[in-house]
Amino acid sequence: MKLYDSFRAPNPRRVRWFLAEKGNPAGVEVVNLDVFKGEHRTESFLAKAGLPNVPALEIDDDTTITESVAICRYLESLYPEPNMFGCDPREAAVFEMWLRRVEMMLATPLMLAVRHSHPALAALETQVPEIAASNLAGGTRAIKVFNRQLKDSEFIAGDRISMADIVAATAIDFSRMAKFAIPEEMEAARRWYDSMMARPAAAAGVK
Repeated sequence: MKLYDSFRAPNPRRVRWFLAEKGNPAGVEVVNLDVFKGEHRTESFLAKAGLPNVPALEIDDDTTITESVAICRYLESLYPEPNMFGCDPREAAVFEMWLRRVEMMLATPLMLAVRHSHPALAALETQVPEIAASNLAGGTRAIKVFNRQLKDSEFIAGDRISMADIVAATAIDFSRMAKFAIPEEMEAARRWYDSMMARPAAAAGVK
């Protein structure tokens, strides 16, 4: 399998981190694409992926999966340990609930804030400062929700790491480009974030 990646983007990092937590049992080959050079828009890549999106996991000649969470679900089905999506119906539902909350309330707003504010991304995005400001405020509000949860839980969805933690941590780390930081008074969220960034897998593929 080949993972088409971009080391500058947050969504591919989710997959690298996920694979690192599992020890990359599939021996997935990582192929870095330079999105600033348009390498994700070439005819050969679009023929595989269908859209100019990274990450993309090429399984065989006929099947390439895009969308980071879909890729990780596929890999989890092949290599279920350590489990990141839930071991039974109840846990899977709880993990999914928190993953959805992270995606909608935190990760998407923070990524939009970066895309619409960082000068380097002006080459890829028609930037609207109001969009950046609104989404940065939304991400800041969302941290309060996760801080409450983390007061009674080591990780976002429970007592062990899940995909929700990986998605949240990569989004927050990426949002430093928009000068975002977890407020000091959000002590539980800061404790969780520091512990996530100290994990060996957090450095997977970071350049």
